Amino acid sequence: MAHDRYAAISQLLHYSGIMNPQVCVPMTLASILSGLLYSGFHTVNTFRCELPHQKVPNYTMVMEFLLMGFSDVWELRVLHAVSFSLMYFMTLIGNFLIVIVSTLDKSLHTPMYFFLRNLCILDACYIPVMVPNSCVNSLLDSSVISKAGCVTQVFLVFFFACVEMLFFTFMAHDCYVAICQPLHYPVIMNPQACVQMTLASILSGLVYSGFHTGITFRLPFCQSNIIHQVFCDIPSLLKLFYSDTFSNEIIILASALVIGGGSFVFIIRSYIHIFSTVLRFPSGTDRAKAFSTCIPHILVVSVFLSSSFYVYLRPSAISATIQDMVLSVFYSVIPPLFNPIIYTLRNEQIKYAIRKIIKKKYFNQEIYRKLLMITLIYR
Repeated sequence: MAHDRYAAISQLLHYSGIMNPQVCVPMTLASILSGLLYSGFHTVNTFRCELPHQKVPNYTMVMEFLLMGFSDVWELRVLHAVSFSLMYFMTLIGNFLIVIVSTLDKSLHTPMYFFLRNLCILDACYIPVMVPNSCVNSLLDSSVISKAGCVTQVFLVFFFACVEMLFFTFMAHDCYVAICQPLHYPVIMNPQACVQMTLASILSGLVYSGFHTGITFRLPFCQSNIIHQVFCDIPSLLKLFYSDTFSNEIIILASALVIGGGSFVFIIRSYIHIFSTVLRFPSGTDRAKAFSTCIPHILVVSVFLSSSFYVYLRPSAISATIQDMVLSVFYSVIPPLFNPIIYTLRNEQIKYAIRKIIKKKYFNQEIYRKLLMITLIYR
């Protein structure tokens, strides 16, 4: 409300664009979500009754976990390590390439590429959480991970997944405003609003991941310390706890539906408006360009959400299978890998900026060689 008063008084001419319904509704939902997570976290912490250790049968103080691999066969472990390493380096190269190009080229200093640059930085940080450790474990035939490492991995996986989902949502909103409200685009997607959206995503990710990590690792372990997954995730950990995990599963379901389901509905709604506007374009080329950019984005979001929903929303009583490990790859490795491909190969501005930077660098090298030759001649 203070921000609303500030915009109404200090930015009177832009008030209708800054505080439009598309901005007010996400602000309200973010406030409700933060309140639910905050109150739920403290309520669970206050009223959680843990049995004394001596009354809990088979209670053990677990200090490390054992991760499962895709296979016990050496050749398959090598194949897993090599393929994941290739995807890992391709992801890093692709994402850092977009970050460098969008930073150096001033023509790409727009809200769209601001969010794309943030998404690439996020993906470049997301994939190292799981892939390097998994590759090393496959090659060394080691599966041990400390409890601190497991806690860190769970926190970072939830944080990056939540922020990535919110970035997808804001990018869809940016595309909607650019196509459906082009005259109001500079006002609605102003730099201040973009920074606020980014900070809100990071803050929501911290609250979301901290909440789930906290309520998960407060439970007492009493069974095997073997995690049936290639990295630490909450559905696999819930099978190792002594106490009833029904409340944890309900919290995961509710938060996933609010953030994941809400974001997906918002993205689909945005693209419905986009497609209805695009279909009214007189030129078929403009339609093809819009569809070629939007459809791959929807596919990546769909794969990300469907695979994560399947893994995280299943009851913990269902035994883990190799299918769960494969699906975990789809929401942890595939989106960071395919995002640079989609936004580079399908984007003429990015490709033009890359060619321009390469030509500029080559031209500078030629000038340097000629100057060096002239200096040597006159010596």
